[in-house]
Amino acid sequence: MTPTPLPGPWPHRLRAARAVMGRELSKFLRQPARLASALVRPLLWFLVFAAGFHNVFGVAIIPPYETYIEYKVYMVPGLLGMIALFNGMQSSLSMVYDREMGVMRLLLTAPLGRGWLLAFKLLAGTALSVLQMVVFLAIAWGFGVEFEPLHLLGALPVMVLAAALLAALGLMLSVYVRQLENFAGAMNFVIFPMFFISPALYPLWKLEEAGAAALHLLARYNPFSHAVEAMRFALYGQANATSLLVIGTGTLLCFALALRGYDPQRGWIRQRGAA
Repeated sequence: MTPTPLPGPWPHRLRAARAVMGRELSKFLRQPARLASALVRPLLWFLVFAAGFHNVFGVAIIPPYETYIEYKVYMVPGLLGMIALFNGMQSSLSMVYDREMGVMRLLLTAPLGRGWLLAFKLLAGTALSVLQMVVFLAIAWGFGVEFEPLHLLGALPVMVLAAALLAALGLMLSVYVRQLENFAGAMNFVIFPMFFISPALYPLWKLEEAGAAALHLLARYNPFSHAVEAMRFALYGQANATSLLVIGTGTLLCFALALRGYDPQRGWIRQRGAA
């Protein structure tokens, strides 16, 4: 009898991708309240801050804008970044939970390279972020924030890249957050500085004008700032090459650090095993 040939590596990887990504997506879709809760925060900022600070923050004519704009229009890219940032941290929490429950140890012993497993986790987190971002854009359109349809299509790949950067950041943090009890503190030390020291809510020239040179410098080197600016330019049909380069480099760096952290020879598995 002729032995049945074994399937190649790619069918095996595709099945693994369907299993890992499908698990994350199905968990999300089974909980409609999770989507609602994920959108409450940016919508609250969008409605309350846009009304309260409409006449406080003047947005000058700076690229990519060609005329004065309403403050709620300026806020949209920053709130898209907020969605991706919080979802990236939520994905990190899921990784910490899986590690505590032993799921990650089981997955890492599967006949699949660690890089592929973490890449599928990264893709799942990115997909969830982009889904929420698209829903938020639809809601913002209902409140009068409109963009050119072609520009929206062109912005979608940039949104994917920005979401991938923040999902990779969450993946990297999951290596160093050992317990669920420590996660809230870690989130506060990562999310809020990244969000507030950025052009998400106000242009960077406001910081420079106010004399906050140190904050202005931090904001310029904040990867979240580049994620927001890349989406801001893309929504107007322009490309911010510097920000795109930072996003790509940052994603690869965070993923490489996460991959190193989940190495059984040097990461948390060895440390837990020694304990």
